[in-house]
Amino acid sequence: MPRKNIENMMLVVVLSLTFALVGEAHAQSASDSLPDPYTPTENWAKMPPGRTWGAASGLGFDSKGNLWTLDRCGANTCAGKTDAPILEFDRSGQLVKSFGAGMLVFPHGLFVDEHDNVWVTDADGKDGKGQQVFKFSSEGKVLLTLGKAGVTGDGPDTFNRPSGVVIAPNGDIFVADGHGGDSNARVVKFSKDGKFLKTWGKKGSAPGEFNEPHAIAIDAQGRIFVADRGNNRIQIFDQNGEFLDQWTQFGRPSEIFIDHAGMMYVPDNTETRLPEWKRGIRIGTAKDGKLTAFIPDTDQDPAHPSIGAENVAADASGNVYGAEVVRKMIVKYVKH
Repeated sequence: MPRKNIENMMLVVVLSLTFALVGEAHAQSASDSLPDPYTPTENWAKMPPGRTWGAASGLGFDSKGNLWTLDRCGANTCAGKTDAPILEFDRSGQLVKSFGAGMLVFPHGLFVDEHDNVWVTDADGKDGKGQQVFKFSSEGKVLLTLGKAGVTGDGPDTFNRPSGVVIAPNGDIFVADGHGGDSNARVVKFSKDGKFLKTWGKKGSAPGEFNEPHAIAIDAQGRIFVADRGNNRIQIFDQNGEFLDQWTQFGRPSEIFIDHAGMMYVPDNTETRLPEWKRGIRIGTAKDGKLTAFIPDTDQDPAHPSIGAENVAADASGNVYGAEVVRKMIVKYVKH
């Protein structure tokens, strides 16, 4: 190749990297200066006497306004434990019911559908359990199971560390399958009765590829949003897996919650691609990704690489709830 062409190619690469860094720095500066119209209340959700919180994961609201969440059995795993990890709390933070004892290894993702069914992903496997997605009634009856208990794989009926699940209005099921490392890196689509329809994605950083698809959501337009955490971005697809867009202004996403008004809540609780990015919950519109508010983590110490909310949800009044894995609690952020 002529020397002139090589020089031109190198210039294009340098300019592309420069523009990317400038764009990231601008997004960081813009998000960190956003208003924070919330007051935190720590330990909002109360465990009954004799039980303590473990790692809190997964959040969702039902039609009564009650909050559902997951507790990893007083620790960071439910393997060998007898606690019920699926919990329902009323609006005052009092426990209403719990179920799922002895069924899950590493409860991770949770979604409450329009019929108040509770969907849960089990993102690990041990002793013939785990690596599955469950659909429960609100009373704890198992209505549907996806995957093979304790079996890892990348086929149409197996998962490898499924992180999140979301249900489309027509009942189609979308699973974010992968939790980093040697796990899968894909989205799997099923019909409402659990029939495999298709899968898309693989390990990588190009559009449509994933590095730890940690959560999944759907907006009013039916677009599928994936928290591609290892790649520090949110990817957006249609329901057939066609890549539409990617957003980096929400930081390093661990979860995506989209409310009925189209507001999107994204927690960034781990080290980001740029050290100067603050950890916290970024709030914006799902329509175009414009940021409107930022709830900073109370602990910004870079020596603490994973602090604050990993999962998030918002109620009908706009109050935000964060489930924390490290500090083992649910924090309510009251909007004022």
